[in-house]
Amino acid sequence: MTELSLRGLTKRFGTFTAVDDVTLDIPDGSFVCLLGPSGCGKTTLLRLLAGLETQSAGRLVVGGQDQTDVPPDKRDFGMVFQSLALFPHLTVAENVAYPLAIRGRPKAERRRRADELLALVQLDGMGDRRIHQLSGGQRQRVAIARGLAIDPSVFLLDEPLSALDANLREHMQVELRQLQQRLGVTTVVVTHDQKEALTMADIVIVMNKGRVQQVGAPMEVYRDPANAFVAGFIGTSNLLPCALHDDAVDVMGHKIALAPEDRVKCATGDDAVLSVRPEDVRLTDAETGLPARVTFIRDLGDSVQVMLDFDGQDVTALFAPGARPDVAQGDTVGLEFASGNRVVLPA
Repeated sequence: MTELSLRGLTKRFGTFTAVDDVTLDIPDGSFVCLLGPSGCGKTTLLRLLAGLETQSAGRLVVGGQDQTDVPPDKRDFGMVFQSLALFPHLTVAENVAYPLAIRGRPKAERRRRADELLALVQLDGMGDRRIHQLSGGQRQRVAIARGLAIDPSVFLLDEPLSALDANLREHMQVELRQLQQRLGVTTVVVTHDQKEALTMADIVIVMNKGRVQQVGAPMEVYRDPANAFVAGFIGTSNLLPCALHDDAVDVMGHKIALAPEDRVKCATGDDAVLSVRPEDVRLTDAETGLPARVTFIRDLGDSVQVMLDFDGQDVTALFAPGARPDVAQGDTVGLEFASGNRVVLPA
């Protein structure tokens, strides 16, 4: 079993706390994404897991064994760095087999393992090439193969796809997820890309300012955010200042009744925001809905985005191409927010 248990893990650099009292349980065989803005502590947390940083406080338990003070080369972890850190003077096969070479494995075993992994990442027959002869996507695969060379119990990746162009990045997201599913290795990936996390992960861990904000399945985090930061960071959300009154909210002087399925995460009298996803915004007649004005329309190909002004607040609505509303810029329309999909959060 390679379950990871983090208990109060903390890292300080002088007076700055990069990782602040993180306690988590990562199940065996899961694919986890550490997600958050630049500087939120996610890479530092990954380096603490790898043993490349020394914790200021807390413990790391792997498969029931305390690994807090175990050096990185003894942790049985594979890692892919953001820079890839491939060696240009070595062949592709030698790069893949490098972790085995520094462990003193025989040359024949190293080459056999390198060939197996290159076949696994769809680079059969490329073992004798040099790194400069490969494309960006091929180099990415070499780095992934090298991280798997020691058959690690835990696989750590720091922004592994950030340098790739959009199409190749999406392709590699699918490949990496399928590879992890075949191998069943516990995997932790750092990313700042919300779509990447929602696409690949079993579990998303959202971080901000060194602290964990929410842990959950991708759609759970998207649909039921723990706070306004998570709602605004994961995908797109309309965050409207409101006041909570028992079974209703007051938004810009407009009373909106809440349904039992709507989630309320603050108390009456608290400063609050109403979180509504763009796909849950409906357009209707100005007489029947909340009055708003269309300020911009964007056709994104796979969707149509309508931007609106609602009493000075920007609201975004999203529609499938076949459901494009019959409105034009400057039109006055009515807004409705889909019942059951609204979340009232502390401001």
